[in-house]
Amino acid sequence: MTGNAPTFAVLLLRVFLPFALAYFLSYIFRGVNAVIFPYLERDIGITAGDLGLLTSAFFLFFAGCQPVLGVMLDRYGPRRVQAVLLALAAAGSALFGLSLSLGELIVARVLIGLGFAGGLMAAIKAITLWYPPHRWGLITGFHMMAGGIGSMAATLPIEWSLSVISWQGLFFWLSGACLATSAILFLVVPERGAPPARDSLADQFRITGRVLTNPFYWRIQPLLALQQLAFIGCITLWIGPWLRDVGGIADKAARADIQLWTTAIMTVGFAMSGIVTNAFRRIGVSDFASAGFTSFLFILVCGWLAFVPSFHPAVAWMLFGFIGALPIQYMPLMVQSFPAHYAGRVSTSSNLVVFSVIFAGQWAIGKIVDQFPRTATGYAPDGYTWAIGALFILQLAGLAWLLLSRARPMAQPLPAPAG
Repeated sequence: MTGNAPTFAVLLLRVFLPFALAYFLSYIFRGVNAVIFPYLERDIGITAGDLGLLTSAFFLFFAGCQPVLGVMLDRYGPRRVQAVLLALAAAGSALFGLSLSLGELIVARVLIGLGFAGGLMAAIKAITLWYPPHRWGLITGFHMMAGGIGSMAATLPIEWSLSVISWQGLFFWLSGACLATSAILFLVVPERGAPPARDSLADQFRITGRVLTNPFYWRIQPLLALQQLAFIGCITLWIGPWLRDVGGIADKAARADIQLWTTAIMTVGFAMSGIVTNAFRRIGVSDFASAGFTSFLFILVCGWLAFVPSFHPAVAWMLFGFIGALPIQYMPLMVQSFPAHYAGRVSTSSNLVVFSVIFAGQWAIGKIVDQFPRTATGYAPDGYTWAIGALFILQLAGLAWLLLSRARPMAQPLPAPAG
């Protein structure tokens, strides 16, 4: 895409939508275990700890490959990298459908996680290539909205599909969707306009080292990682068991209905995240301050779910979905705080930490829940209080660190044009 600037329609159809479709599928796979967990308990005999490990396995290779992914995105471009990864996700989904044991399910889930490792990072790289810097936050928010729609699809639609096909058959269909999306990305997305990277691979990995040792990066990263653990950990898994065991909702369809509404409001939150940031900016509030404010609100909602779960739980989950989507604006803020050619390395370095924390933390949540005797219907409510209460305290510590640190960006964020 050289020469004249591409039109809005071209950017929408050939850049935004293909990457958004991949991200839509990523969120289906992230959240599907919150619906199918009773079938896995019945057919495989998994425990809460097993369920946490299985769900977090999605994030194991997701996190581990991020440094390499950042270099590949900056060197070869998001189109080719994302197309290849989605083919791996298709293989992992088919293997999940064929699995007969916890070990086989974990291997399949790891492969799926590897396949979706670039779901957000490849899109952010594409956004930095084809959109002006003052639009990065807004377009990132709309891209996240596609993930929110995927989370919605992972609730009632998935529950309905399980009345028609088995959970194994569902994963075969999802495998086909991954292959189709891989083909769309490879055939439809234009090659990036920037020339290939000239630096050696060693030089490019050294940039990753500079990002990972930057004080400003570590000013933001602890809170971002802990909030994503709480947000993604609950949205993709623990909301379902919580509604059954703490909320007392035994009917699977009723639980899926609440999950659908929560993810629907989360989708609105993703779409609004950039708009909210722009609104704060117009009244003189910096992007950094507005992200910190929304982070504080999200921490309060986590405390609500942990310590007063009987007080309008449906409202708490709706607020959890909406407010939890807003602090994602830390990501474009962080990218803009480094030189432009660092973009891929910054976003993937952030993912490395975020999803490593999610992998360990989601497993730990399951282990905490398992420490309490099981009830006749599921897990003990006290386990959820301890687990979500720990997330509440850890996020407060992360926010305190962010506010007390005085580290500054490597590069000043670019201002929006006048008017």
